[in-house]
Amino acid sequence: MAATLDMRDDTVRAALSAAQTARVDERPSLVGLTREGLGDALREIGVPDRQIRMRVSQLWHWLYVRGVGEFAAMSNVSKDLKTALAERFTIAGPEIVEEQVSADGTRKWLLRFPPRGAGRPVEVETVYIPEEGRGTLCVSSQVGCTLTCTFCHTGTQRLVRNLTAGEIVAQVLLARRRLGDFPDADTPQGAIVPAEGRKVSNIVMMGMGEPLYNYDHVRDAIKVFTDGEGLSLSKRRVTLSTSGVVPKIVPIGEETGAMLAISLHAVNDELRDVLVPINRKYPLADLLDACRAYPGLSNARRITFEYVMLKGVNDSMADAKELVRLLRGIPAKINLIPFNKWPGSDYECSDWDQIEKFADFINAQGYASPIRTPRGQDILAACGQLKSESERMKKTERLAYEAAMIAGHGD
Repeated sequence: MAATLDMRDDTVRAALSAAQTARVDERPSLVGLTREGLGDALREIGVPDRQIRMRVSQLWHWLYVRGVGEFAAMSNVSKDLKTALAERFTIAGPEIVEEQVSADGTRKWLLRFPPRGAGRPVEVETVYIPEEGRGTLCVSSQVGCTLTCTFCHTGTQRLVRNLTAGEIVAQVLLARRRLGDFPDADTPQGAIVPAEGRKVSNIVMMGMGEPLYNYDHVRDAIKVFTDGEGLSLSKRRVTLSTSGVVPKIVPIGEETGAMLAISLHAVNDELRDVLVPINRKYPLADLLDACRAYPGLSNARRITFEYVMLKGVNDSMADAKELVRLLRGIPAKINLIPFNKWPGSDYECSDWDQIEKFADFINAQGYASPIRTPRGQDILAACGQLKSESERMKKTERLAYEAAMIAGHGD
């Protein structure tokens, strides 16, 4: 697509509207529904109450154990029911706009979800990080973000909308399909994972957006992730990261049992007000009180505090001492994150010697303080770098791009 387009906004918008009208699939998705929601959907198409529980279990198995993307693949579901489901609902996943593989094995997908109602297609980024003994999928919860954290690339993208539970879960299903985590079509139905084990073993809600500003959909998605008869992830392998939406912290723990990570990044309100502006509404004292009240908190279920290392900003030994003082009494791990540079940022990463001194001090005080190895920097997939390509474009270019993609004429 050309860098500039000789088109007026109203012309492009008309083309986009016409393309959407022709191509929008109005069928709601079954992906991401709770078991209760799935039962309600089946009732809508006339499935008798006496069959609901059995049919829900069938669909759940096909969606989350077998990972199928079309009703026709559900071999033990009757033809009539598959036809009725396909007429009323969809289970299709997002389009992969771009897949990038870093030199270190990290994968980043730019995914496009279709329009909802009168809206337009939206794009999010999802990142897979392979590590020794595990694989972590970083999942987005919003298109864009409202928080404007000054060190974060995603924070420079305006919020477009929340993702639905189905769109959140769809990121995991797509990654598992791409990585071979679902059994092949001819594998016996009893097989749950490939012989070598799952590649996606951990999920972190650390992608685009603030999860607790999309509370209901994130909660339902986590319940799907941790359902023992589906994706079957341990609650200890699902982590929700928040910048500090204090009123929602304890409730999300009560409802999901997920692990908690806090984007801290500063040890006083004056600096945190700048780095993480939500601090102006929910200051450090309130945030740490909510952390102390987090359900199930123990030495075996510690809160992770994320701390990005910014040269000359928050990386002094005085900051390290205050960090230890602030977290006293909270079972905690402190992840030190070398700042990942992105285009237009004024911040610099702390010197490596200073990061190590900072970590050594915190470790000596009894807190695990790993330095996070930057991953996927060559594809802008590292922490704080996610920002969907369509949102980087100028307004006119973006509208034309979307119109062409929907109409099937784009590059």
